[in-house]
Amino acid sequence: MLKIKIPFDSKKIINILLKIEKRIRFVISTLLLSFLMLFSTFFLFDKAWFFIPLLGLFAYALTYFSIIESIEKSEWLTLFILPVFFTISFYLFYFLFPVRWLTRVPFIMIYGVSIYAMFLTSNILNVGVEKSLQLYRAAFSVNYFYQTVIVFLISNILFSFRVNYLINTIVLGIVMFPLALQILWSIKLDLILEKTIYLYAALISIIVAQIALIASFIPLKASLSALVVTASYYSLAGLINAYLDNRLFKQTIREYLFVWCFVLAIAILTLGF
Repeated sequence: MLKIKIPFDSKKIINILLKIEKRIRFVISTLLLSFLMLFSTFFLFDKAWFFIPLLGLFAYALTYFSIIESIEKSEWLTLFILPVFFTISFYLFYFLFPVRWLTRVPFIMIYGVSIYAMFLTSNILNVGVEKSLQLYRAAFSVNYFYQTVIVFLISNILFSFRVNYLINTIVLGIVMFPLALQILWSIKLDLILEKTIYLYAALISIIVAQIALIASFIPLKASLSALVVTASYYSLAGLINAYLDNRLFKQTIREYLFVWCFVLAIAILTLGF
């Protein structure tokens, strides 16, 4: 039997992709993901088993297409966590709203703007590994903001669906670990993740999971329970982040504790009513 070998040169393909201007790649990836997200909204929740891995795979592949230059070692994980997790959580969050064009259009617009911002952020963090950039602090802030959004979306989904308290604890514990890993990695942007980063990420995920477990037994609205979990992650990750970055001042501690106490006070007052 005659065998035909089709030559495959990955370097040649990468060189072709690199000829496309980076911002154009961002736009192409944003449009493709937004179209896929829009397409997925026409199907009921019983098709989620199909769209969750599909959206995750496309988010990873198109993030790679967008920031293809110089991805090494730990970056194959850390640079892709944000767009993949956001895409999946945003897709699931859509099912909490009425299925109609009035909600579908702004939903897709918000997703498109957000995923484009994440491509920019991942690109800055990628380049920031090799050289210091003035845009790094802005990218870090955007990264941190969307992390808290992801935590809120996933928490809200779980509490809204009123799943078993063990599922709340396990799912949020699992989700928190890679998010915490990514935000702690972004402090120094090392190509190799240190053992300390893994330990602190595990600590954050365990504590937040325990808070989610407690929140599962308190008769709060889903959005408020999610807000308590999100504030816990935001404050805890922020404090550990500041500690590892040698910026853990008294003012910093007060700011993060104020946010957590303020949200907790709102939740307690709501219980009274």
